[in-house]
Order: sequence, then structure tokens, then C-alpha cells
Amino acid sequence: QVQLVESGGGLVQAGGSLRLSCAASGGTFSTNGMAWFRQAPGKEREFVATINWNGGNTNYADSVKGRFTISRHNAKNTVYLQMNSLKPEDTAVYYCAARPSPRGGPDGSLYNYWGQGTQVTVSS
Repeated sequence: QVQLVESGGGLVQAGGSLRLSCAASGGTFSTNGMAWFRQAPGKEREFVATINWNGGNTNYADSVKGRFTISRHNAKNTVYLQMNSLKPEDTAVYYCAARPSPRGGPDGSLYNYWGQGTQVTVSS
């Protein structure tokens, strides 16, 4: 059973940066494709970024492309989301997710394990 714990959220002004971390335990992290999703109040969960098992393949939602960077450190069982040039519309609860496949992907239904989420609030 994989357990995921996110951290690094907070309140930041527009144009600022945050780095989210997601620590995994209880599984073989290096074999899991990973992703970040987010959910804003009153909206459905949406895909943000994904990374394959070795970090060689990443993909981003158009809304964050060029501003966010997903990465992973398999020796630390951790995946990161570096968020730059933040906008008020980035405000949401951010979740990391793991799937039982070495590939990443934007489809949330492929992910078996989810963290509890971390709040990101961007003020204008």
C-alpha cells in the first residue's frame, strides 16, 4: 500500500513561487508513474503535471506549461512540483498521485494512490 504525503503549500502573492513535495512510502516508488492534480472550490479535479518512473518523460497541462516543473528523486522517494509565476487562478488544493505503472499520464482514473492534498492560495 503506497502512502503519499504532500507538503509545501501556502499563501503567496501573484508572481511568486512555491515548491510542493510529495513523499511516498510503503511501495516501490521508482516503479510508479506520478502526477499532480488540483481542485479549486466548486470545480472538478484537473490534471497539472505528470512524470514517468525515471523522470525522462514529463507532460503538463497547457495552463501551467512554462511555469511549473515536475521532477522526482527516486532515492528520496519524493516527487516535486516547482511552481513559478503563480497566478490567482492557480489557487487550489494540490494532490499528488501514484499509479502502478512506470508511465505517467493525465488521466486521474489510472492512479490508485492519492495524497491528502496541500492548499495553495495565490493572492492578487
